[in-house]
Amino acid sequence: MTAQLVVRTDRQRRLLRRVPWWIAALFLVGIAVIWIFPFLWMLSASLKDNMEMFSGGLKLWPDKFVWDNYSRAWNDAHFGRYLINTVVVTVITVVIVTVRCATAGYVLARYRFRGSKLFLGILVATLFVPTGYTIIPVVKISMQLHLIDSLGGMILALSGGAYVSAILLYYGYFRQIPRELEEAAVVDGAGFVRTFFSVMLPLAMPVTATVAVLTFITTWNAFFLPLVFTFSRPDLRTVSVGMQAFVGETATDWAGMAAAGVISIVPVVVLFIFLQRYFVEGISGAVKS
Repeated sequence: MTAQLVVRTDRQRRLLRRVPWWIAALFLVGIAVIWIFPFLWMLSASLKDNMEMFSGGLKLWPDKFVWDNYSRAWNDAHFGRYLINTVVVTVITVVIVTVRCATAGYVLARYRFRGSKLFLGILVATLFVPTGYTIIPVVKISMQLHLIDSLGGMILALSGGAYVSAILLYYGYFRQIPRELEEAAVVDGAGFVRTFFSVMLPLAMPVTATVAVLTFITTWNAFFLPLVFTFSRPDLRTVSVGMQAFVGETATDWAGMAAAGVISIVPVVVLFIFLQRYFVEGISGAVKS
């Protein structure tokens, strides 16, 4: 059975090598166009009026560029303020989650203590628990601590999740690092904190970039928790919650919403462009182990 699989794999490889490069290139270009078309359509819709947005179908080039959509989204819908709130909440949440998950993954990977395997198993089991199940206790605790209607409470609620996938990424990466590096740091007089922050954490930069990107996207797109924490404080809304400003009782400003969507997605795209190399290295390095 194994020999048959090997022969079949070799045949597939030889068949792929015989495919002309331009056919493979056209296929990949087609996949890329299908993948990015929704973003291109949203960008096009943000430069149309509401009538042309629906009558134009899938046409990407507007008949008339309506730049007022961005002005309306930024000023009238207060998206400038929402963007600042989102940046503050996201950046602080990313820092807290990265440091917390890195230390947890480091301890689980490099130290053996009673119940470590059980603790790791419980962490993995929490991956199957829906996120919405924790919203009631989180909100109740936040209300008792008077953290509702504040950016600080929102940050604590968003950064207080398990983030098991991030811990496992660090766990897998730290396991493959030779112990001689830690021993050399101990010989030089470094303690736990100095060894972790000066030696181990810099080595895990690819994983850190991966966790930062994933946490950034998750926090940037978070809706339910920011909605609950800003019910009575509209000025504290994030961009995902601020999208509701374009929905009225009798009509919806779809063109303005598209412009706001472009504004909100640009920071995520820029961050991923700068960190994509580290992102791929972090995923591949953690999975390889």
